[in-house]
Amino acid sequence: MNNKKELLRSLKFLLFSVSAGIIEIIVFTLLNEILHLPYWVCYLTALICSVLWNFTFNRKYTFKSASNVPAAMLKVFLFYLVFTPLSTLLEHKLTSLGWNEYLVTAINMVLNFVLEFFYQRFFVFRNSIDTNDIAKKEQEQAEKKDV
Repeated sequence: MNNKKELLRSLKFLLFSVSAGIIEIIVFTLLNEILHLPYWVCYLTALICSVLWNFTFNRKYTFKSASNVPAAMLKVFLFYLVFTPLSTLLEHKLTSLGWNEYLVTAINMVLNFVLEFFYQRFFVFRNSIDTNDIAKKEQEQAEKKDV
């Protein structure tokens, strides 16, 4: 059951991450194509929207955490404080060596997905997984079935 639960948790994280990527693309496109804002403004705004979307849904539905939201968000912010410059340097280095920009972006997206999942699972929400109202209702229902 525990392996099945963790597999389901991983799949939820994947789906919410994909939806966050779609949010990022939509926000970036709107700001870039309609408002014609500078690239960095479009990118940073889109990234922030994506991270907030991903954090909100993963906290509530993937990790089912009742943890302190500002503390958890600060931990996620610290992840991106490190990941963003390092992934930017990696992207710059690999593309300057002639790697395809889309391949490098895909590599960064996979790295982000994997690292962020483990970071959130084992650091951000480690002690608060399955503590929110949704998890409590599921536990009550499971206990009723066992009786």
